[in-house]
Amino acid sequence: MGGDYELNISCMLKPYKRVLLKLSGEALMGNLGYGIDPGVVEGIAGEIAEIVALGVQVAIVVGGGNIFRGVKASAAGMDRATADYIGMIATVMNSLTLQDSLERNGVQTRVQTAIAMQEVAEPYIRRRAIRHLEKGRVVIFGAGSGNPFFTTDTTAALRAAEIDAEVIFKATKVDGVYDADPQLNPDAKRYQSLTYGHVLAQDLRVMDSTAIALCKENNIPILVFDLTVRGNIRRAVIGESIGTLVGGFCEVS
Repeated sequence: MGGDYELNISCMLKPYKRVLLKLSGEALMGNLGYGIDPGVVEGIAGEIAEIVALGVQVAIVVGGGNIFRGVKASAAGMDRATADYIGMIATVMNSLTLQDSLERNGVQTRVQTAIAMQEVAEPYIRRRAIRHLEKGRVVIFGAGSGNPFFTTDTTAALRAAEIDAEVIFKATKVDGVYDADPQLNPDAKRYQSLTYGHVLAQDLRVMDSTAIALCKENNIPILVFDLTVRGNIRRAVIGESIGTLVGGFCEVS
């Protein structure tokens, strides 16, 4: 009985103290075809400000797909490593935009980049990042991991492990993980919880397989939820049941 009880408890959502928020570049684009929608960024910054006010330590990894996608450019003939470096620079543009919006919402924010850009951001230093978080500052990790061939999903998993985050919030445009594309299949079922193994075996595209493997290795749960619903970041932080939770002790449900 004790084992089953522990299994269920470990999979329940709970209030978090240190979280890593993974934002795709597309999330900052809103309904635009390209670039950054200032209104969307302002809305996201306002929600982050709310959870910082609750005393939650927040780190952010942001993608660059709204400006440049390395994989797409590589498919068109560009050298993959070069394309990925350009994508990393795109993430820094997004990071600085988000920093500006957060600071206008009264939230002290630091951008740390994996590629040195000392005029605009700090270099990534793990201990300094943790100290910023402890002082109540938001830390945005830009330029991915600094290495080509690695996605910003993998960067999110890596940074979450390094700063000892309790959870990764994967903020998307859908309200969780489904067994089929809900836009194509109206009968698609949304999972409430999943194991890492099921995500990998069924190729559910929560994050790329390298990121999932890193989370599994370090036992970091991933909560997938809809960023476009106002207040969802706060709901996730305080432990309301939203989206889909992926974790080592979760049952498939």
